Amino acid sequence: MMLKGKHIIVGVTGSIAAYKSVSLVRLLVKEGAEVKVVMTELAKQFITPLTMATLSKHPVMVEFYNPENGDWHSHVDMGLWADLYVVAPATANTIGKMAHGVADNLLLTTYLSARCPVVIAPAMDLDMYRHPATQRNLEILKSYGNLLIEPEDGELASGLVGKGRMEEPEKIVDFIRQFLVRQAEFKGKRVLVTAGPTYEKIDPVRFIGNYSTGKMGFALAEEFAARGAEVFLVAGPVHLQTVHPAICREDVESAEEMYGAALKHAENCDIVVSCAAVADFTPLEKSGLKLKRGEEVLHLDLKPTPDIAAELGKRKKAGQLLVGFALETHDETCHAIQKMHRKNLDLIVLNSLKDKEACFGYDTNKVTLIDREENQYAYGLKRKREVAKDIVDRIAGMTGSKKV
Repeated sequence: MMLKGKHIIVGVTGSIAAYKSVSLVRLLVKEGAEVKVVMTELAKQFITPLTMATLSKHPVMVEFYNPENGDWHSHVDMGLWADLYVVAPATANTIGKMAHGVADNLLLTTYLSARCPVVIAPAMDLDMYRHPATQRNLEILKSYGNLLIEPEDGELASGLVGKGRMEEPEKIVDFIRQFLVRQAEFKGKRVLVTAGPTYEKIDPVRFIGNYSTGKMGFALAEEFAARGAEVFLVAGPVHLQTVHPAICREDVESAEEMYGAALKHAENCDIVVSCAAVADFTPLEKSGLKLKRGEEVLHLDLKPTPDIAAELGKRKKAGQLLVGFALETHDETCHAIQKMHRKNLDLIVLNSLKDKEACFGYDTNKVTLIDREENQYAYGLKRKREVAKDIVDRIAGMTGSKKV
């Protein structure tokens, strides 16, 4: 009865895999969850609403209203009611509509109204699944914070063999159990994440900066929030949006502004992750007017910016955990370890510019985590959302939230 008291919506679309949804609903109810089922019109061709209503102990919703008595099925109320929305099976058609905000049936309007996490279990033929359009739509849905349960390899309804079989109901329920446990890992914890670059003005139109997009820091903020933390995100000038309501965002531009914001929030935080690529130098003097081009060489005097991580290390409170990042080009491990000890960090995330498709400008990253005992945990090239999970898993182990 691990799911006792949880409100779960199961969305069923028109796929031969809809028969698995029967077992999924039965297992969720057996675990103690209260389950409501939303079906598309085509899903009724594969399983009957009567079957799902009997198992869920709730009327099945297909239309926006009951034509016999006018009862209204409010997608807004359902979206507020649910602790979790599971779309299983999710066809290529529904996945495409979800990715692009199409709302032409009750399942989709409920999805767009849901404030809870959404789990998607695709089911389709292998060529449909691996088509670039489907893969792009799945990436869009993941970027919104939706959770994907990858389909299995095996024999498909078409007779072909490959990836596209909806995951088995028992494994979906296990995924849901683990997810709901993880949701509470950092409950009651406050986390500060700094992200993105800083811009140090030279004149009104020029600045010193770097190529950071902020994607790694934003992925970390989303991952902490998804696991129950209250997150304070201090972001440099980036073009990214935050999704999770538990993230409180403050935008800054310069290293001085980030320094002030980071110190302010760190005072009340249990965990601080300094992921921002802060400029190390700023012009000694900033021109109020645009500097005009001339024939002579322009000399620009620079001074160091405030060292945010070092200052946080000096002010570290008992029980507070500090995490930093080190982007290196040579003697990477040695420099990262020195930085960790010099700045009084508990964990450092090492990046190397030698690694292809990692660091600035990419959706992927490759990291090595090093703790104060100089234990090293190396990971392969992954999408930054997956890298964020690895980092937060390690932090959870260090704070006693879970065993690693």
